[in-house]
Amino acid sequence: MTLTLIDRARRADHVTDKHVTDKETADAGAAPERTPDSAPGSAPRRATGREADGLAVASFVLGLVGLLVFNLLLGPTAIVMALLALARRTRRPGRARLGLALGVADLVVLAVLVTVNGTVAWDLAG
Repeated sequence: MTLTLIDRARRADHVTDKHVTDKETADAGAAPERTPDSAPGSAPRRATGREADGLAVASFVLGLVGLLVFNLLLGPTAIVMALLALARRTRRPGRARLGLALGVADLVVLAVLVTVNGTVAWDLAG
């Protein structure tokens, strides 16, 4: 009898907690979120903070890697990602600006390589 009461209490707790845990574990970018104070006919608010932060970090990494390889591809990609992150109000604006600067530096390095060597490849052998 006691075990049955404990099981029922656990099930009741699980049912009430399920709504909270489902809400906490749901992917923020997968579906739009509704706030309790929003009107039923209004558009849902999307969680873009994490996405914009990811764009800022990706632009930084691509700009950094682009200094060494694939300047022509990674430089403009880093610039576009940084501008998107800044437009979406990232919480990491410094990293987005650094990604933007590194993307521009990629294109400058590419221009210097083309001007000096006449090619878009590194020539370390001399």
